[in-house]
Amino acid sequence: MKILHSTPAGDNFYMPAEFEPHSGCIMIWPERSDSWQFGGYAARKAFVQIAEAIAKSEEVTVCAGYSQYNNARQALPPHIRVIEMSSDDAWARDVAPTFVINKDGELRGINWQFNAWGGLVDGLYFPWDKDNAMANKLCDLYRADVYDAGNFVLEGGSVHVDGQGTALVTENCLLSAGRNPSMSKSEIEEYLKAYLNVSKVIWLKCGIYNDETNEHVDNICAFVKPGHVVLAWTDDTDDPQYEMSKSCHDILCGSTDAKGRKITVHKLYQPKPVCITEKECEGLDNMNFEPTRIPGERLAASYVNFYISNGAVVMPGFAKPDADDEFNASYRNSDAAARRTLSELFPDREIIQIYTRDILIGGGNIHCITQQIPTPCPNKSNIPSDTAGNQS
Repeated sequence: MKILHSTPAGDNFYMPAEFEPHSGCIMIWPERSDSWQFGGYAARKAFVQIAEAIAKSEEVTVCAGYSQYNNARQALPPHIRVIEMSSDDAWARDVAPTFVINKDGELRGINWQFNAWGGLVDGLYFPWDKDNAMANKLCDLYRADVYDAGNFVLEGGSVHVDGQGTALVTENCLLSAGRNPSMSKSEIEEYLKAYLNVSKVIWLKCGIYNDETNEHVDNICAFVKPGHVVLAWTDDTDDPQYEMSKSCHDILCGSTDAKGRKITVHKLYQPKPVCITEKECEGLDNMNFEPTRIPGERLAASYVNFYISNGAVVMPGFAKPDADDEFNASYRNSDAAARRTLSELFPDREIIQIYTRDILIGGGNIHCITQQIPTPCPNKSNIPSDTAGNQS
């Protein structure tokens, strides 16, 4: 593995869209007791289900710390690879490298700086040094040279790309005080263009209400194909999410992508608010003498936080399986409606819905705990012609 001090755009590498072919997926085994309630057993069950669903069509590698390696190896089926690698938590989307490819079939990674979503300003835990070291380690594992972007704070969940020159981000996240406060919006945009090899960045104002990542874009909006996005939505004008989603909708409808196409927005309706219970809070350890969750706190539940594998869309569900009470009936209806929407948008992929409340309590969902490894396509000229070689 070589550490590179050039940029992907300057070297004709680019970040493909998630709906393009993958050679694999990276996940991290959960164990942090102030993130995962009651020892993380329920969350691990959901992680296993997600890993198995993804492994139906692509290779899955799960990183586990020394103390949890044997548990992870026993819980996961033999065809899912488990490796020992230390981490501070289990958010592979944000700590694993962002992978880029070129037309000659090469794979490289980007090592952004990770500071737990805001560092000492408003970060969610300290220290985060193990997480920050993972990108280089994983590039070494996959024999991929790595671009050193370690002076720029960014998480994988804060960007979405269409693979044809367009990136989606949110201002609340990328312009937050705990990330790159010395950089202007235009400077941040130029950095994204250089490292993702895009020519257009669409800035949404905000994300999902109460999203503690400063509102990652992967919880509010995602590309489903070039020129088409799915957007988290509610019709309830009394819900604070309504104005947030409407703002995103207005921006998107007034935007074109890097190819000049108008953006088509597909609404993906939210579940009713998901709030943590007192019993669930009792299962979480404190951090620095402070609780990490408060009973009744609204969690950042969104169906947009799905993962597109080679053969499926693995999406969240919020209705507890085998629960027939009225409380779960609403979630069951919204789960089914969201599943139908994604079935229409991804007719060639299986839609696999997994109950993920126990992951949501940790602070994210399926997209947050996964990171795709794209399949390079030798001799295929799929780099956007209007961005390749555009070094900012």
